[in-house]
Amino acid sequence: MKGLRERDKMKIIDIKDIQKLIKTVGLEAFFKKLITTLETDFSRWDTFQKSPRHATYYPHGVIELMPCADDRYHAFKYVSGHPANTAQGKLSIVGIGQLSDAVTGYPLLLCEMTLLTAFRTAATGALAAKYLAKGNTQTLAIIGTGAQAEFQALGFRTIFPLSTIRYFDIDAAAMAKFSRNMAPYGFELIPCQSIQDTIGNVGIIITATAAKKQQVLFDLQAIAPGTHIHAMGGDCPGKTELDLALLDAAKVVVEFTPQALIEGEVQQCGKSGIYAELWELITQSKPGREDDAEITVFDSVGFALEDYSTLRLIHELALEHCIGSEVPMLPEVHDPKDLFGVLSSAG
Repeated sequence: MKGLRERDKMKIIDIKDIQKLIKTVGLEAFFKKLITTLETDFSRWDTFQKSPRHATYYPHGVIELMPCADDRYHAFKYVSGHPANTAQGKLSIVGIGQLSDAVTGYPLLLCEMTLLTAFRTAATGALAAKYLAKGNTQTLAIIGTGAQAEFQALGFRTIFPLSTIRYFDIDAAAMAKFSRNMAPYGFELIPCQSIQDTIGNVGIIITATAAKKQQVLFDLQAIAPGTHIHAMGGDCPGKTELDLALLDAAKVVVEFTPQALIEGEVQQCGKSGIYAELWELITQSKPGREDDAEITVFDSVGFALEDYSTLRLIHELALEHCIGSEVPMLPEVHDPKDLFGVLSSAG
């Protein structure tokens, strides 16, 4: 074998490459492509090898490995979540992902996944809301305006005719940041003084708090009939945001039941409280929203299939637009049985 073939070479995609890619493709167009890719992959749920992520917990955070594979690709993400990092001027969530050829095992892509995790989390939430929220929803409420908030708003606008965003955070600086970043996008932005003020008479509520504890942000009586809740803040054992009575009254959808039971809002109610997994709505195995009055919840903890879809899309777009760099991470050999000979061929 005379060196690596073109399709075997590994691309490196860094932050600057992602910035260039989003500028080239366009923010809204990228969200649309990502949502479509996610929907396609969730619709072939049974073709994937799936497992809950492997998590190493610390008092100050968590480090996780998230694998997912089919017969064509193997993907995994390294991601960490350390809420106290922001006090040190560091991001609370950082990630790196890899996509490999499942036939040869050769890595095809090593990619930043900090920005992309925010994109895919918003895109997955919007995809679930497509089946669970009222289609004419124009008002969105966001509780928690940290690093995810802008992505959530713009991702949901890809699906819904959103015109108004009500938002609240205990950190006034985070609210000001959100307002500043969202100003160019034409929303009516309404900063609120409390959670109760934020969620009144809205179609969709996104909960995105960072505190690793059990809490109740609001109860069933505080929300309007027909509300859809994207509950994305609960993402580890012992961390929840919603009232058990609200969950009992709602149609609750999760990504992957074994993982949701460990990390999601459904820690509180168990498997009996789960109506469906997202793929079942997409394949029409079960109906999503059935009337305008029902309360729906997407209990989103983040699942590895979403990273698979994201890495697959990025690989395709990087090849199409010639973005990224190629790094000789693997030995190029004349004789694949003579690995030792690589040492003597070094310049």
